[in-house]
Amino acid sequence: MVWIPGGEFSMGSDAAADVLCERPGVTRDAQPIHRVSVDGFWMDATEVTNEQFEAFVKATRYVTIAERTPDPAEFPGAPRELLVPGSTVFTPPDHPVDLGDAMQWWRYVPGADWRHPQGPGSDLRGRERYPVVHIAFGDAEAYAAWAGGRLPTEAEWEFAARGGLTGNLYAWGNELTPHGEHHANIHQGAFPVHDDGEDGFSGLAPVGSFAPNTYGLYDMAGNVWEWVSDWYRPDYYAALAAGGVASNPGGPADSFDPAEPGAKKRVHRGGSFLCSSLYCSRYLVGTRGKGEVSTGSNHLGFRIVRRARPAS
Repeated sequence: MVWIPGGEFSMGSDAAADVLCERPGVTRDAQPIHRVSVDGFWMDATEVTNEQFEAFVKATRYVTIAERTPDPAEFPGAPRELLVPGSTVFTPPDHPVDLGDAMQWWRYVPGADWRHPQGPGSDLRGRERYPVVHIAFGDAEAYAAWAGGRLPTEAEWEFAARGGLTGNLYAWGNELTPHGEHHANIHQGAFPVHDDGEDGFSGLAPVGSFAPNTYGLYDMAGNVWEWVSDWYRPDYYAALAAGGVASNPGGPADSFDPAEPGAKKRVHRGGSFLCSSLYCSRYLVGTRGKGEVSTGSNHLGFRIVRRARPAS
């Protein structure tokens, strides 16, 4: 872990324009920009890896949500033969598709989980230092408790990602590829059909494959989305802005997403290897993602924090 000193900063993004994500207004939930202060904390330098998560599972015999048979009570009317363990996997189509329909490149794969990231037949050989994926919110919380930490708040995550460089577009500055150098594992090429891999990776990358930010944190943009502890509400920033400087905000009391009013969602941060300027540029440091708490995928992971004083 690395020590994040804490302080006051401007949270959010004024780059959240209608042109992002091909869906009008989808990133407006990162506005208005508002002032926030956070106390110091320790944070994982990298996303939690497969080898770290495996140590947790061996010690606790924990079974992730993707490995459990879905409860029929939570899916009334669904045929029982479809209620099988699994998770969602990015599956690129072989031709251009309507970017307004994400079902064109996502599918539920029975047997996909953290041990089998692409589904049955895949495994973790040679991927020990890759970020663990197919992690639902409860899985991340369970690991954090075992490791003596917790998930970061959204405010802590963004403060840490900015590395003291308040106001920049990215965790490293204001240019996506300064001097032609890539600083994050994101999607290049025709999304979602083909990732050209100009950054050195077509798909997931081992943690720490790019330079850290000024706090010593790796992959605060791209690679995998990261769970934070806050419930998701698109109006939360407006509520914070109305109250002056927010001190250690912990998120709203409940979840509400107008697009799916019945779904309980937490915030995602950082973007993933699938983020693209053609579709979803939420590797922009102040922008936000969201996810239903029991749902994982092969581009979603996490890192943890601890609140304590640095050693003298």
